[in-house]
Amino acid sequence: MSGAHAHDYHLVDPSPWPGVGATAALCLTVGAVMYFHDYGPILLIIGFVLMLATMFFWWRDVIQEAEFDGHHSPVVQLGHRYGMALFIASEVMFFSAFFWAFFNASLFPTEQMGSIWPPDGVEPFNPWEIPFLNTIILLSSGVTVTFCHHEIRKENRTKAIMWMWATLALGVAFTGFQAYEYVHATFTMDGGIYGSTFYMATGFHGFHVIIGTCFLAVCQYRLYKGHFKPDHHFGFEAAAWYWHFVDVVWLFLFSCIYWWGSGSYFAGS
Repeated sequence: MSGAHAHDYHLVDPSPWPGVGATAALCLTVGAVMYFHDYGPILLIIGFVLMLATMFFWWRDVIQEAEFDGHHSPVVQLGHRYGMALFIASEVMFFSAFFWAFFNASLFPTEQMGSIWPPDGVEPFNPWEIPFLNTIILLSSGVTVTFCHHEIRKENRTKAIMWMWATLALGVAFTGFQAYEYVHATFTMDGGIYGSTFYMATGFHGFHVIIGTCFLAVCQYRLYKGHFKPDHHFGFEAAAWYWHFVDVVWLFLFSCIYWWGSGSYFAGS
């Protein structure tokens, strides 16, 4: 009757954040539709603020449960690993849809495109300039985050923090170069199927890089706080898995959209 339980699972306490998160998602969706129809951004802003509040307070509660209350037993951590793996699998399906659209258009170009890919009038990026530089940057960040993980397992917090700073700097550099690339693009999303497939795939990948950078920044804060132990650091592992997933997606984007997708243009020039 002391309140202790005889199993390794964590039965979570009642929380307001699932409900607040659902309300935030509803406000964001309806607010975006209203904003696109010139009804103002008020509901959209409310939804965005609620979403940020949900993320902050809910994750704060999870960190409390994991690091201070001792609720995340090895069995619970295993469940988290399965959950993160399933989440990444769903992200694979998400990007598969964009690649499907790209290959459908590029392998079978219609007469409206001039029966060639890239379509007439489109000047794609040279894959061996900024795209190749960004490939080196992102792959390097995968190496630095791996070194950070290695130092966490060795319980060397100072070196782990150093490698995390390197990872964050590379993530910010990647985003900066992609923003520069977008500003200097000669085609737009409204310019046809090439712009639509290019910006949807690379833009959502860039969004994932920004989310991953924020994810790692939270891990850096937790490193400074001493939350991660050699045998108890799934929060960092989840961020590292996500970051490696972003790396792999970029390799496909670079190989298919930047390099192969623009090959005929540069071969012709």
